[in-house]
Amino acid sequence: MILLIRADARLHTPMYFLLSHLSLIDMLYISTIVPKMLADRLRGRSSISFAGCAAQHFLYLTLVGAEFFLLGLMAYDRYVAICRPLRYPLLMSRRVCWLIVAGSWLGGSLDGFLLTPITMSFPFCGSRDIDHFFCEAPAVLRLACADTALYETVMYACCVLMLLTPSSVVVASYARILAAVHRMSSAEGRRKAFATCSSHMLVVALFYGAAMYTYMVPHAYHTPAQDKVFSAFYTILTPMLNPLIYSLRNRDVAGALRRALRRGSREAF
Repeated sequence: MILLIRADARLHTPMYFLLSHLSLIDMLYISTIVPKMLADRLRGRSSISFAGCAAQHFLYLTLVGAEFFLLGLMAYDRYVAICRPLRYPLLMSRRVCWLIVAGSWLGGSLDGFLLTPITMSFPFCGSRDIDHFFCEAPAVLRLACADTALYETVMYACCVLMLLTPSSVVVASYARILAAVHRMSSAEGRRKAFATCSSHMLVVALFYGAAMYTYMVPHAYHTPAQDKVFSAFYTILTPMLNPLIYSLRNRDVAGALRRALRRGSREAF
């Protein structure tokens, strides 16, 4: 997707610029978890060093935080395109797009730099078996033999900021989009717009909803087994679905892919 968007001049628009960065985050994000998990499966044993656990925890927090913010701002981009089309070139200029991307990375990095050192500084005693498929904060904190109540409160406050703020932007943006679509005179246009918005909202709901359950619902109300299931939604499932929902169902991207394949076949012969 990244190469396709860069190669096709017709996709050099703010929406696809943001989409290429979402694809990059997804690729890096899933690479911090899945390859290690698959290697452990093939070897028949699971182990990770303290430094490896800290690195995985930091990269995960940074990348998931960046995706939280970027998805919210991508919904704003669609709102401006549909509801404020005449002001779109001004409100979504190249400079604004770079600020959105930089702000997303900065927000995710702050989360990683703030929470990782504190999480890994607790004393861990007794069993060091992490009942999870990667080094996620709630699973690691269960092994701490110190009072983590204050830290969990700080982490909860960070999650409220990083989850509720972008998800509120998403809900508000799509509410305005759906209201505008509902006023369309074309029934076919309404049907296509609703189909696109519903698929986007489904992925966003899975991503934010699963993360909210993990980080905002008190730990007394969920089990390690439930945590694994919900974590899989926003660490594995959503990055897999994003290219399908945002790209391959899009006619512009499908057309660009066909043109690229035709060019490749001509060059081959």
